[in-house]
Amino acid sequence: MEASLRYELRRDLKNKRGEQPLTLLIHLASQRRKIATGINLVPELWSLEDQQILNLTTKLKIQLQKKYGDNLPNKQSLIQCQDDLIDLKNRVRKIEEDFRSKGITYSVEMLVEKIRGSNTVKIKKEEPNNLVYDFIDRYIQEHELTRVKGSLVVYKSLKYHLKNYEAKTRTKIRFDKIDYTFMQSFQNFLIGWEKVHETTGTVNTLNNITIAKQLSTLKTFLGYAKRLGIKVNDGYKDFSIKRDKLEVIALTQMELDLLFNYNLQLNKRLDQVRDVFCFSCATGFRFSDLQQLKREHIKDMEIRLTIKKTKEPLIVPLNRYSKDILKKYEELASPLPMISNQKFNKYVKELCKLAGIDDPIEIIRYKGASKQSTIYRKHEIISAHTGRKTFATLSLEKGIPAETVMKITGHADYKSFQRYVKVTEERKRNEMQKAWGAPL
Repeated sequence: MEASLRYELRRDLKNKRGEQPLTLLIHLASQRRKIATGINLVPELWSLEDQQILNLTTKLKIQLQKKYGDNLPNKQSLIQCQDDLIDLKNRVRKIEEDFRSKGITYSVEMLVEKIRGSNTVKIKKEEPNNLVYDFIDRYIQEHELTRVKGSLVVYKSLKYHLKNYEAKTRTKIRFDKIDYTFMQSFQNFLIGWEKVHETTGTVNTLNNITIAKQLSTLKTFLGYAKRLGIKVNDGYKDFSIKRDKLEVIALTQMELDLLFNYNLQLNKRLDQVRDVFCFSCATGFRFSDLQQLKREHIKDMEIRLTIKKTKEPLIVPLNRYSKDILKKYEELASPLPMISNQKFNKYVKELCKLAGIDDPIEIIRYKGASKQSTIYRKHEIISAHTGRKTFATLSLEKGIPAETVMKITGHADYKSFQRYVKVTEERKRNEMQKAWGAPL
């Protein structure tokens, strides 16, 4: 039997800032116990129904500032608190799994005792002599259970490059030494970085997009460390990161219909991969969203799902593509036949190659000021994320306003979405014919 877990605010307690303690209520076999989470919130920022901290939007912040003044936490600290809540629930479930695997019948008291004994020690305020990459190790360890697995890879990569930079420059990288000059020097190091494969002799380098991601991750990480009380040199904030534009690889409407109607009766593996991919193309969901999709998320003609990456609730209407695919698997426990992301990315390339989606695509990358151009067949560069890009691109081509598409995909700001808003050849033809009439 699994314990029921629910977070509640202590309405009977309130500090001088107007915040109330958030507790975890554990209910098992008619026994109930409360555990303090160490998190205090103003009641307007907590959703009891959704069991999560609300997003501090500009509108909500303005409303709450009238009541609480400048005592409100920032958006990033709220995200961290939400991560801590998820982490606490995960730890409770792991303790229960350990008990069950050993055949131990456990009580609420036994759970509480284990939870308190396994509480992760909070990061103490560090002095500036602590090395940055040591702190990265702590960050990764504390967020392994609450972050999407792939999202922590970039932090491990950052640590790798920082250690290489330290070895080359023979200088210790400390929080109080990372200023504008350091950021410029680290960027130059990444531009010139090379690694020769021991077996093949292939030389690996970093393009500007990867370098920008490394620098951006470092800046984000420094901001996180500062919020935890680390004394950080603010000089890094003046360093601006140049970002090259990424190509939007998406299916055309003709290619989507080709895949959707392709006869795969003799290949169940690719048949299921096709359905999951087309479902993403028809809904805009990320692969990680589809992995958590359950029957209870599907209500009538729409899907209501809290997005794993942003923790924002989304309502996505069904269309003929998504509805037909769901109907195909209505007898299964899960709405879709999901597999691992790694296998899916491999099989979807195989699928698109089989279907003849092989138009030449030029990918341009820059290494410093040097331009590098590579021609690929389209099926070679299609991945799980192509589905989301296809939805956004085709929706715009069909005349759906950008604001509506953003609401469906969950894009928080126009800046991250604007690369989809490009006038494609198909969109030009549609708008020209709509305005001037189709040629006879």
